[in-house]
Amino acid sequence: MTTQHEKVALVTGANRGIGREIARQLCQRGYAVFMGSRDLAKGREACEELCAEGHEAILLQLDVNDPVSIKHACGAFSQKADHLDVLVNNAGVLDETDRHTSITRLNVELLERTFRTNVTGPILVIQDFLPYLEKSPNGARIINLSSDLGSLSIMRDGYPAYSISKAGMNAVTRQFAAALAPKNMAVNCVHPGWVQTDMGGPGATRPVSQGAETILWLATEAPLTETGKFWRDKQEHPW
Repeated sequence: MTTQHEKVALVTGANRGIGREIARQLCQRGYAVFMGSRDLAKGREACEELCAEGHEAILLQLDVNDPVSIKHACGAFSQKADHLDVLVNNAGVLDETDRHTSITRLNVELLERTFRTNVTGPILVIQDFLPYLEKSPNGARIINLSSDLGSLSIMRDGYPAYSISKAGMNAVTRQFAAALAPKNMAVNCVHPGWVQTDMGGPGATRPVSQGAETILWLATEAPLTETGKFWRDKQEHPW
């Protein structure tokens, strides 16, 4: 059975943290939300919680590290919806060893793993779901989760694999924004701030609701003419 909702969204890494909060708030705004999760059990738990609140949340097993998993998720999506209005590339990784190392000691295998999740995966997700984004009746919106650690303007030595991958995500955003502007699509990236998630840690200064705020604004309110930009707190952030 296909969704009866007019507005449809997909959030990757939606089983926890910012992704879970984005999914919740999109549901509250009347979207049918497909919740991408690599971990099936955790994804099902998050999905059932939203369904219990009366929302339409649909679980998609989706591992952004695996091109086959992405294609299978796209096939499952096609059985439930005929278009996609909002895609949030939220799934990402920050390896613990990366927190305390320098570029001078960066393990190339760590860099490759981080890049596969934070850059290659989102590219493949956009490519595979593009036919459904193109069918959005009012213009689709793609929001990529980035970080100020990926800002070339303020980047310093530290978190090298993660920082380089997020600079790559920013470049991916610019490329897709230019390619998809003629198709009435907005593509942006967001620095959500230091957010209280598993990745952010207990010392983070922002609750997930605040971290999700700009993402939700871009997904639901910002003009489609706002595209190809790097945002923080609804203001442009330096590249």
